[in-house]
Amino acid sequence: MDLTSLLPFEMPHPALLAAGVLEGTVLAAVLALTALGLSIVFGFMRVVNVAHGEFYMLGAVLAWFVTDLVSRTIGGPPWLAFGIALMVCPLTVAAIAALCDRMILKRLNYDPEATIVATIGILYILQQLALTFYGPDARPVQAPFDFRIQLPWFGYSGYKLIVVAASIVLMLIVWLVLTRTKIGIIMRATQYDRETAQAFGIPVDRVYAGVFALGAGLAAIGAVLIVPIQQAHYLMGGEPLLLAFIVVILGGLGSLRGTIVAAIFIGLSDGIISTLYEPTLAKILATLLVAMVLVFRPQGLFGTRAA
Repeated sequence: MDLTSLLPFEMPHPALLAAGVLEGTVLAAVLALTALGLSIVFGFMRVVNVAHGEFYMLGAVLAWFVTDLVSRTIGGPPWLAFGIALMVCPLTVAAIAALCDRMILKRLNYDPEATIVATIGILYILQQLALTFYGPDARPVQAPFDFRIQLPWFGYSGYKLIVVAASIVLMLIVWLVLTRTKIGIIMRATQYDRETAQAFGIPVDRVYAGVFALGAGLAAIGAVLIVPIQQAHYLMGGEPLLLAFIVVILGGLGSLRGTIVAAIFIGLSDGIISTLYEPTLAKILATLLVAMVLVFRPQGLFGTRAA
């Protein structure tokens, strides 16, 4: 007797399930990087960066510009142009973010309500600049490596697995910097007590600019890694911003551990549900989950309740 006939639903084929898990793992890796940047900015600065998705978009658009320029001028294998983009684009986006912090957020004294409005303004400025200089078309970036790993049911992109590995290494580096270095100690000092840190000679304004740049740079790295899989487009920042907010809310505002755990959960569930059913269903279920968390545990799964 076939036991699967007793189930109230049809069991998915193992190949489809494996494909969903793999795609979800790739999404989770990039989402964790992007959401980690958003969580760091809120955790250390108490700033809700609504423009975070546009820094992500800017990283992808700049990656297209850089790879196209290198291919036309220098030539060489695809990994050369992509490697240059992976170094140049996040640093450029981080510099732009630091400039936005010094020129706008600092002048607002990092007031929570005012910075939300300000980052909305930054969002539209970056979006329109991308539309003006990049255009409305979606454009691909060639993957640096073109090989497939043969699995029992199908061949899978080796580059996607490299994206997962690179994301894990980058998140480990960020964790080590924040917890094991002098820079991390200084950042945590400004997080706990800004006035006392300033009294001890810590340049709080420069620390805040660095934190804001780090958050934007992580989003840009995620975008550069994903743009050979997706295409660069000036409106591509909306969905990563939504998913990053969902992850940060689920994990707990400012909780790095919660952000990574929530990103893995959301990424895997999105990949599996999108592969087996509909992509829209995955977004609906994620939104419902956020609503339930806000009702029953407002501080998030790993967050702490405010005193």
